[in-house]
Amino acid sequence: MTYDITKQTAPKMPKLGKGLECIKLLASQISPDMREAIVPMVFPALGAYVSGSEFQYADLTWKELCGQMAHLVADSGMGKGQLTACIETIMRKRRQHDEEELQKLVLWQKTVKTKGANKEKPVRPDVAFFFPPSDVTNPAFLQNAMACETCGGHTQYYNMTEIEMADRMCGGHRQVSQTIRNIYDKMRGGALRATADGVTGNPTLRVNLTFSSTPFSARKFYKYELFNGVLGRVIFSYKARQERSGKIPRHGTYEKGYLEKLDRYIVRLEACKGRFIIPQLNKLADKMAADMATIADLADDDVLWDMGKRAIISAWKNGCILYILNGMCWTRGMGDVVEWLCYKDIWSKLQVFGDMLKDGDTSTSEAGKSGPKNMLDDLRDSFNEAELEALRMSIGKPKEGTKRQLRVWMSRGFIEFSAQTGLYSKTKKYLNRTR
Repeated sequence: MTYDITKQTAPKMPKLGKGLECIKLLASQISPDMREAIVPMVFPALGAYVSGSEFQYADLTWKELCGQMAHLVADSGMGKGQLTACIETIMRKRRQHDEEELQKLVLWQKTVKTKGANKEKPVRPDVAFFFPPSDVTNPAFLQNAMACETCGGHTQYYNMTEIEMADRMCGGHRQVSQTIRNIYDKMRGGALRATADGVTGNPTLRVNLTFSSTPFSARKFYKYELFNGVLGRVIFSYKARQERSGKIPRHGTYEKGYLEKLDRYIVRLEACKGRFIIPQLNKLADKMAADMATIADLADDDVLWDMGKRAIISAWKNGCILYILNGMCWTRGMGDVVEWLCYKDIWSKLQVFGDMLKDGDTSTSEAGKSGPKNMLDDLRDSFNEAELEALRMSIGKPKEGTKRQLRVWMSRGFIEFSAQTGLYSKTKKYLNRTR
């Protein structure tokens, strides 16, 4: 395991080397203190440019690069606004497209108003917005989803600077859970209803989203969605409060030369069509799945395992985007970033919701009270069954699971048993593991 997500320190982003030139370019205009927090947030916007492509996951299913959702969590005044500035540069071509679409709609509305009551009204043009306003209503969201589907299966992308904006798009907070799950799973949304304009459709939801909020707002928003799969479907990037430096962070300027370089990468995303298999990325996904199972076993935590499975898929999709950006070539450095993105996501969720996930607590006070505990680390190098039983009970786990925990650790090669002393000892494999 490359990262220890049980620690308070965030997993450190690997060096952005060969194959990561686009991400390095984007990060160059973000203040150094916010780079590691914002880098995971740029992938939903980049992925929104890819339509007409599928990639084969390690389980042999084919996946599109829509359904990506990411949530930036940091205290007020820490620089979350830099994400919007970065997103606007990425979505610049989408803005231009939407301006042209808006002019079509405005012209149609003017024509309708000039027609008399007895004259035939012109048909509303097929208008699809790829980067709609974040205050979109639920009917407009579904109508645009239908238009995007008609225009070739394009992905809508929304950047919501406040998490509460999602309520309006979903039609109320009670509908957020179902909508997020439908978006992630690329399901159909809406319903067939008769209206004055005809019959509404039931479009496939090809949507990418980014949210921003404080830890308090995130805990309040998701407090009833922690165990129904919603949390696992959203990538999280948490920025902890730092010491007071007395220095004002410098933001990017996004000048012409920068935009020209970025546009060359956007063209690669738009041009990607067809079906692809990336063996190196799927091999990495298998490795991360094994590592995630190990972490869950060390903590005896099923919630952690459930979140980890979806975190791997989200990171894998990011890897597909990196592959396209690098001209359909894979590098080891890209794999390092994909692995970091996976662990950064899980670590962030544990920092923000750790106590709520452990105890089923739905309070919304302070974040980051406690997360999963690596119980083996808390035991002596040689210990007996009673010590593990006492440790489990001290953190609220039933003592009945002690024997099973020991069997799992032994089968994974973390510990060995001595019949002479009656003690379990940590193996060299475990003690020498990467931390």
